[in-house]
Amino acid sequence: MHILLAALLAALCIPTCNAQSNNQNTRKNMTQLNLTQTWDKTFPKSDKVDHRKVTFRNRYGIELAADLYTPKNAEGKLAAIAVSGPFGAVKEQSSGLYAQHMAERGFAALAFDPSFTGESGGEPRRMASPDINTEDFLAAVDFLSVQDNIDPERIGIIGICGFGGMAVNAAALDPRIKATVASTMYDMTKVNVEGYFKSEDTPRQRMEKRKAIAAQRTADYRAGSYQRAGGVIDPLPEDAPWFVKDYHDYYKTPRGYHERSGNSTDGWNVTGCQSFLNQPLLCWAHEIETPVLLIHGERAHSRYFSEYAFERMTGKHVEGQSAQQGDKELLIIPGASHVDLYDDQAGVIPYDKMERFFTQYLVK
Repeated sequence: MHILLAALLAALCIPTCNAQSNNQNTRKNMTQLNLTQTWDKTFPKSDKVDHRKVTFRNRYGIELAADLYTPKNAEGKLAAIAVSGPFGAVKEQSSGLYAQHMAERGFAALAFDPSFTGESGGEPRRMASPDINTEDFLAAVDFLSVQDNIDPERIGIIGICGFGGMAVNAAALDPRIKATVASTMYDMTKVNVEGYFKSEDTPRQRMEKRKAIAAQRTADYRAGSYQRAGGVIDPLPEDAPWFVKDYHDYYKTPRGYHERSGNSTDGWNVTGCQSFLNQPLLCWAHEIETPVLLIHGERAHSRYFSEYAFERMTGKHVEGQSAQQGDKELLIIPGASHVDLYDDQAGVIPYDKMERFFTQYLVK
């Protein structure tokens, strides 16, 4: 049970690690970013794309850091895709990999760090919000919409893991988003409210969570710092569930480790996901009018989040199988785990399918 809780804190969000001072200059951290100019990604640089660092602001004034990938020698206005996730990861990991692959296929692709994370601004660090993190996607659309080489009528988004839920929420909110992919999706509100597989889905259990976070807020305020916990468990216990081992194999090894990733290092602020307990992300998913592609692994412990999202959008209940209704599609990858869709190690990320999807709905 303790291992399962650690896994939840690690890849999801009931935050965590060493205390961090709350006395930093918030204004400075929201406006002056320290961007690494060297290639420090967890994947090799492609010789088929151009890459540059960019920044943009969301409507809360938080400045976000991003990598913009474009096809070499591209001409005219491009269709564009904004990418973020997984939850607790940075743009040097999965989102940058997805973005670079999409740029190789002819799209402009923007991989960004969400607010409070990685090279992006926002204080305190390692916080999360269903509103602000959804807004981060909308701010990425703002940025892409005004670039000279991008067609503002042909913008899509990709959300990975916990940012898959944010992406679906953004698609329900902003009709400028013409197509959405959610890969190996987590619904961060659902898992915080219910626990895995509804293991904590009673009013009493939810109230205990609220009480614990409220008590931590008092302790943090008294201490003048934010207590952290979580991050992927390390060293890995021998009896760890297989999906925890998968997370460890990615975040805690050279395969996917990155020093700015909370999942690789020290997790989240304990109070960081408080608002997820009361604010359902997929409340308006049934009103999304634009195409959505949900991608998940057959063996993924998290597969039910994508199945739930598909049901919210279409009213059709499915388990363990691919399905399509209109322009809403659920693609189940045979034999794939949750983490198999983080990088190219297993070779199962369906880039060809995503290219066809975005070409159909963005390239006119």
